[in-house]
Amino acid sequence: MSVGEAVEAKPRRRAPRAAFSALVMVILLLLFGVPWATLLWSGNAWPGPVVAVGTVVFVLVAGAFPVLMLRGHGGHSDTASRIADTTLGVIWVLFTWSVIGQAAGLGLALLGVADPVRSRVITAAVLLISVVLLVWGYVEAMRVSRVRRVDVVLPRLGPGLDGLRVVLITDTHYGPIDRSRWSRGVVEVVNSLEPDIVAHTGDIADGQVEQRLGMSTPLRDVRATHARVYVTGNHEYFSGALGWVEHMTSLGWDALHNRHLVVTRGGDSLVVAGVDDRTAAGSGLPGHHADHVAALAGADPDLPILLLAHQPQQIAGAVAHGVDLQLSGHTHGGQMWPFHYLVRIDQPVLQGLSRHSERTQLYTSRGTGFWGPPFRIFAPSEITLLTLRSP
Repeated sequence: MSVGEAVEAKPRRRAPRAAFSALVMVILLLLFGVPWATLLWSGNAWPGPVVAVGTVVFVLVAGAFPVLMLRGHGGHSDTASRIADTTLGVIWVLFTWSVIGQAAGLGLALLGVADPVRSRVITAAVLLISVVLLVWGYVEAMRVSRVRRVDVVLPRLGPGLDGLRVVLITDTHYGPIDRSRWSRGVVEVVNSLEPDIVAHTGDIADGQVEQRLGMSTPLRDVRATHARVYVTGNHEYFSGALGWVEHMTSLGWDALHNRHLVVTRGGDSLVVAGVDDRTAAGSGLPGHHADHVAALAGADPDLPILLLAHQPQQIAGAVAHGVDLQLSGHTHGGQMWPFHYLVRIDQPVLQGLSRHSERTQLYTSRGTGFWGPPFRIFAPSEITLLTLRSP
């Protein structure tokens, strides 16, 4: 590269970074600015000192937020992550209900309700609803997941496998909040379901294995009659995927890294396969990418196929390769309303059982844990018991 080309390349490299920084700034201004305007500025007529103090608080929190995010998730500081993630959850709820509150304020104005009464009513409603939802959402996030029971008819399933019990856990996201007790509770619930197969479809943790040993080790005690199987999610590729694959193997789980095994009962068999997450190819790890051909290599084409793939979006590959049922997670069911609608932009399904071809069905779990903000709002977590039925 010549000197001239190098000089021209610098602005080109800086341009995407500048655009990203500008986008982050706009998002922060909206997230913090809309609640500030709703609670402090728009017609409330609060005393000057109240507005001044409130504005300083908003500015300080908004300024600290990106720094804490970088130190937490970039610098692996659990304390910074806890503060930043909680802040994100709180401001998301305040932003959502501030937008709704502003719309309701227009309605009150049409009814003849004047300021400052109108704005103060909206402020009180936004604060009350936000507090209730955040307390409830925190309790929902931290509790051991409820069991969701689903029967799935697979036309190619042999009668010997009718009633096979598959328990799905996913997106446990062991992270900066110590949830060792929660992890043991999940294992107890899973074992109480007396599963034949237990599947974990990825995003096991945020952090390296040594950071999350206390929370992940209880998975050693999961019991299954025929198999305990696991595939990587996208977060493994932020947190040392090779270490997590090796750790799950050391805990007695079969890591289905683009491979399969066969479960047989009553003279009938089922192929249980797994593929890496769709982001694995960009990780730089040799051999890590979603490879359906390798996963099903040598499998009897007449046998039904149960496939583990972290993201619902991977269903196209399942359809192309004649999979009967794909199990996925990743979406968290939206986790915090109305984030649900943003998830649907990227994924074909938010949660539940769906059909994608004459043969292929997909079950998408809302997730067993949570990522980031310790809140679940209108998106409860789940441990899924799928009972497979032959026709």
